[in-house]
Amino acid sequence: MQVYGRLWFRLSRPRPDLSPAPSLRPISGPWQPPACRAPALTGPGAFRLLNEDGTLAAHGWDDPAKAKLWRYNQHYFDDLNAVSAVKRGAWHTALIDDWIAANPPGRGTGWEPYPTSLRIVNWVKWGLAGNSLDDTARRSLAIQTRWLMRRLEWHLLGNHLFANAKALVFAGLHYDGREAARWLAKGTEILAREIPEQILRDGGQFELSPMYHALAVEDLLDLVNIARAFGREDLAEAWGAHVPSMLRWLVTMTQPDGDLAFFNDTAIGIAPTTDQLLAYAEKLGFPAPPPLPDLLHLPDSGYVRLKRGLVVLIADLARIGPDYLPGHAHADTLSFELSLHGRRVIVNSGTSVYGLGPERLRQRSTAAHSTVVIGGRDSSEVWSGFRVGRRARPFDIDLRDEGGVLIATGAHDGYRHLPGSPVHRRTWELGDDALILQDRIEGRGEHLVEVIFHLAPGLVPVQLDQSEVEIRTQADAVLAVLSVRNGAVDVVPSSWHPEFGRSMSAYATHIKAQSALPITVETMLRWKE
Repeated sequence: MQVYGRLWFRLSRPRPDLSPAPSLRPISGPWQPPACRAPALTGPGAFRLLNEDGTLAAHGWDDPAKAKLWRYNQHYFDDLNAVSAVKRGAWHTALIDDWIAANPPGRGTGWEPYPTSLRIVNWVKWGLAGNSLDDTARRSLAIQTRWLMRRLEWHLLGNHLFANAKALVFAGLHYDGREAARWLAKGTEILAREIPEQILRDGGQFELSPMYHALAVEDLLDLVNIARAFGREDLAEAWGAHVPSMLRWLVTMTQPDGDLAFFNDTAIGIAPTTDQLLAYAEKLGFPAPPPLPDLLHLPDSGYVRLKRGLVVLIADLARIGPDYLPGHAHADTLSFELSLHGRRVIVNSGTSVYGLGPERLRQRSTAAHSTVVIGGRDSSEVWSGFRVGRRARPFDIDLRDEGGVLIATGAHDGYRHLPGSPVHRRTWELGDDALILQDRIEGRGEHLVEVIFHLAPGLVPVQLDQSEVEIRTQADAVLAVLSVRNGAVDVVPSSWHPEFGRSMSAYATHIKAQSALPITVETMLRWKE
């Protein structure tokens, strides 16, 4: 389908349909205020997107000096439904008018299917919130929807096609008549195909990125919301059936600080927060998930969560994602994050850039995650900006509770292509006051084994000797002590990337062992209860 879709998308040259807009459908049920993002407008025609400023006066709507992702966000119109949006209503009206005048139908970044989809949804939400889309805006919205119908992203599938379908549903319910009915039918047809594919049985979104999962939760809640607002309780019930398991997955992958764990492409500030999504779900009648058990495995996704007292460990025993859609995958198999007393201690380094370039590759690499590197290679062959060649496959996954010590084990085959066919096996043993981590590398021959733990910003590792490091706070209090057996530990500079366009200095502990296989490197992290 992707091959056919790529050919069709490149060869098709549709013309925009500029005919008048259909009439609006009268709303027949309650519309609940959706989850709100942080404001993106800092003034009339002035944006702060992805931690980078820009203005229409300086950059217009499609300045190639701005990164493609920044321009995408400019065309989303997220600010229409952001926090305190009502106070910026005059700015929004002027912005819509400017966009229509400056972006002729079918031309430029703003008319690519993905930003078109998100903009359609945001304009409809803005109208349902009590704002007035004038005749010109309503006609433009219809033209955008007709264009989208001819530019559906079958060549990409995944969250892009889902966003296309959601936009068709929003426009199909917002407008009335035969044309709107066709939009609605196409949107619901795509969702009927994609929801069983994209939402796994344990509730996870199949690209296995906590950030994209949070966006998928928002999508389902929005779809339930608009279906009820226009009297389509049948659709609301079908889509809402997936919400409880998706909320449980979301909570499972949320750190005690309230933000998501960093696996695959995940950053703060792109999706609404977990608390915002739970509040939105509650307004739509979906209660918060019950308390999570201390030992939890998401079997279809592959992630594991262990909790002992005030310690939370989230581990990646998952495949990298769908075989045909690895664009948001990192080489992070058997990595983990650990929070102690409500703050992150061991982390993955996050995501601050998309596109092509060495920094994107570095952030996707195995060495940018708290896991094991063998022979200086990545466990999965990430390349370009959104490609993956050879992929690590996890196996031998097991979880158990042995007298209050929570144990998770797993292995992967991502290094079997190297001489001697190395296999990485990792065991986490979480108790009340310590984590014991065993990394066993099986196979033959001599290899360089590196065990990397990235520390959260604000933590200062102090090396005591080649086998022990104290992890201190900036106030010089000892938070934990890391001890190593069968390897030498060093403290090295690192970086953390919590948001797009934002990088923070940090440290990592770097354990090396040059040895004949098999070898087991044991790390103990101790703290006070």
